[in-house]
Amino acid sequence: MQTATLPAPTPAETSLALSETAIRRRKTRPVPVGKVTIGGGYPVVVQSMINEDTLDIDGSVAAIRRLHEIGCEIVRVTVPSMAHAKALAKIKQKLIAAYQEVPLVADVHHNGMKIALEVAKHVDKVRINPGLYVFEKPKANRTEYTETEFAEIGEKIRATLEPLVISLREQNKSMRIGVNHGSLAERMLFTYGDTPEGMVESALEFIRICESLDFRNLVISLKASRVPVMLAAYRLMAQRMDRLGMDYPLHLGVTEAGDGEYGRIKSTAGIGTLLAEGIGDTIRVSLTEAPEKEIPVCYSILQALGLRKTMVEYVACPSCGRTLFNLEEVLHQVREATKHLTGLDIAVMGCIVNGPGEMADADYGYVGKQPGYISLYRGREEITKVPENQGVEELIKLIQADGRWVDP
Repeated sequence: MQTATLPAPTPAETSLALSETAIRRRKTRPVPVGKVTIGGGYPVVVQSMINEDTLDIDGSVAAIRRLHEIGCEIVRVTVPSMAHAKALAKIKQKLIAAYQEVPLVADVHHNGMKIALEVAKHVDKVRINPGLYVFEKPKANRTEYTETEFAEIGEKIRATLEPLVISLREQNKSMRIGVNHGSLAERMLFTYGDTPEGMVESALEFIRICESLDFRNLVISLKASRVPVMLAAYRLMAQRMDRLGMDYPLHLGVTEAGDGEYGRIKSTAGIGTLLAEGIGDTIRVSLTEAPEKEIPVCYSILQALGLRKTMVEYVACPSCGRTLFNLEEVLHQVREATKHLTGLDIAVMGCIVNGPGEMADADYGYVGKQPGYISLYRGREEITKVPENQGVEELIKLIQADGRWVDP
């Protein structure tokens, strides 16, 4: 019995199929953070946070610069006191004098109205935590919050938040309403429980205050250290905002993800899942490591999802008995020779059985042809067959001939 051979898809058909599988991002309003814009269809923004004490002016400037130079687009600093807030003025001045202007975010926590007002003069965005911004000391014997008590604290929040909102509004700066699962306010815990709903309601309370003051330069986050909680909170937030006609961008992160391989996997499981659903406009991978280690993980997540193209995309088969060369070694050689390039897809495939088909979308292919020889492809077209020991050199020549090579 003969089976029909289907014609290979045309480049146009392949392009259409790829466009149909592209992630459709949730529509959000553009929010300015210095020279960077979050949301509004702009690329997903990568950010991180320095771990230097903000009172260390030189150390902070150096840390911000290190992050920015490797691709961190927004840098956050902690501001636990008024002295730290004032230090940010010097940090910004020195950063501009010695390097360039970098979008900065200040992290403000407990009872931070005065600190936030001072720091708002010197940074592009202020991050507040609704659970700590107006801190209410828990009562050991409390069993409930009455509607009156709930409302009274709400009015206190409004009174302390209003001056900051007005300051940011007048300067056209921004605010992140950053809810953390581990620091929900006691009244939210009593009313909604330790739930994603409590996190969402906490954010909505602050959003409504901002909107009542005609301030909408808002970014929202609902971080948790457990991925299922984080996923549920962001999904619920997106649903609630859609129903309420709100279009604020979302800052994604799994807080306290840990370190090493598991910290990266945990962050990717949370951030990548939501991005694949079209949710999320800026991300931070929170690792218990040097902040510089977070940036490659962010870009790898975005690259894998097709949301940003900042490095070479390598396609390689897992190797099997048909493989005609040491695939792991050759992939390493190809990567070392081309890893400084951007925007290319390069495939390294062990044999011709699946190679040309699996790498159909790649710009260039390196495929085992027969023992001792490999074929080089440009897209679907086989260009040349060369001895294996010349493969990497000839691949570079092919990329150079196409005008897509830059020296390291």
